[in-house]
Amino acid sequence: MPIDVTKATAAEPRTTELAWDHKDVQLYHLGIGAGAATPEKPQAATDPDELRYTLESALHVLPSFATVAGGGMALAGGLSAPGIDVDLAAVLHGGQTVTVHRPLPVRGRATQTSTVPAVYDKGKAAVIVLRSEVGDDDGPLWTCDTQIFVRGEGGFGGDRGPSARLELPDRAPDLTTERQIRADQALLYRLSGDWNPLHADPEFAGLAGFDRPILHGLCTYGVTLKAVVDTLLDGDVSRVRSYTTRFAGVVFPGEALRIRLWREPGRIQVSVTAPERDEAAVLADTVVEHG
Repeated sequence: MPIDVTKATAAEPRTTELAWDHKDVQLYHLGIGAGAATPEKPQAATDPDELRYTLESALHVLPSFATVAGGGMALAGGLSAPGIDVDLAAVLHGGQTVTVHRPLPVRGRATQTSTVPAVYDKGKAAVIVLRSEVGDDDGPLWTCDTQIFVRGEGGFGGDRGPSARLELPDRAPDLTTERQIRADQALLYRLSGDWNPLHADPEFAGLAGFDRPILHGLCTYGVTLKAVVDTLLDGDVSRVRSYTTRFAGVVFPGEALRIRLWREPGRIQVSVTAPERDEAAVLADTVVEHG
């Protein structure tokens, strides 16, 4: 079996040195649609609030940048862990949580420590859980918890893991907005470090069971957090405390996303669907906790 659960979960923590600067932050923000027109900002490219994502003299950092900072991508780290040897074409991103301990700096050097706390047996698939903790000389910066779904690797008799689902509030959303995904969005986003050919190469996408390349789940993740910050958190990225989601379905470049938001005490619950495909679920069990 390609996954040795005991070896993966018992392995010593792995450390990686990370470094990033304003160009990495700007590229990431562009990759999730910064500067593109939205219903709220039809002239987004020159909107002063939007320039905080794209202009180096005014830059702030969206917390979801933690998933790509310094090239220390959690998904890639999980696949290189001891005891794990899987086919990239069988891999999908299952879920993601980023917990922010303090605002992310525009430039930084930090150490990432990665472990595999668990590998769950979902029957026809396995779910690898990866935790990456990142800090610098001033202390903890963020923690990423990543779930990696590997088709065909279940059935080994292990723990199935948690399966609870978060119900949406029984009322109309407080805000509904849409974000258009550009046809070349995946090609731009992958420059932040996720080189999986699933998002660019039609032939490889076919091997993975898709009729064309799909958008990175973490790109949708970033697009959604930006929409939440811009619409309900006064554009203040420092208010985000944590952000968690389950990747419920794929997005194809060129589609629109419909983002529904519900305000609750200290948090915002989110649903993301693809309206052009009968509201197919894209992100589920999604919550932004904030101050």
